[in-house]
Amino acid sequence: MAKIAVETPLEDVKQALEEKGHDVFMFTNEEEAKGANLAVVRTLNEIDADAEQFDFPFVSMEGASVDEIVADVEHKD
Repeated sequence: MAKIAVETPLEDVKQALEEKGHDVFMFTNEEEAKGANLAVVRTLNEIDADAEQFDFPFVSMEGASVDEIVADVEHKD
């Protein structure tokens, strides 16, 4: 299963993904997200231009429910 980084303060997303059996950890900046296979962020606008250096996708929480984010993550996993 993928290692998923979830941006602080999205604790509800982290908990929902853990309940589905995912390996999840919280991060506060892009550097801390390294090592993940996928990252859930509040909005893609907050990701620096440097985010292109990462070899994993980002999922934006903006405008989505926790259930929608979990479904999106599982689709990409």
